[in-house]
Amino acid sequence: MVLHPATLRRLLRARDRLRDAPADAPSLVELAADAHMSREHFLRTFARAFGRTPRDFVVELRLEHAKRDLAKGASVTEACLTAGYASLGTFSRTFAGRVGVSPRDWQRRVRTVLPSAELWPAVWIPGCFLEHHAPVTFGEATVRAAP
Repeated sequence: MVLHPATLRRLLRARDRLRDAPADAPSLVELAADAHMSREHFLRTFARAFGRTPRDFVVELRLEHAKRDLAKGASVTEACLTAGYASLGTFSRTFAGRVGVSPRDWQRRVRTVLPSAELWPAVWIPGCFLEHHAPVTFGEATVRAAP
């Protein structure tokens, strides 16, 4: 699908607005008005351009934010609230539905693999890449010689 450059620019601005503040995402009506489109046309065009609806895009952003917080050691409730969810039940159900495990189980798995919060970005690096390119001591505590 080829979009007119002006339409694509408006869609990219809308996507950037969603990305800038996923916890306080503007409504579909606001985004459509800013893009100078009807609500329905904006929804269809956004989905065609980016492969998902604005709502799905926001949910993915919120869950990625929550995963980062969980990997750093935040509680499930803290991750839920900072990701923009008002209900812990909705957050947990959405997380489990999209990720395949509950937030607490995901956190336990990540914290088992990554003993230090500073290593959390490694969660998003494919294991085969880490195995091939990371130093042999990746993730191990460094031993400092006594002065």
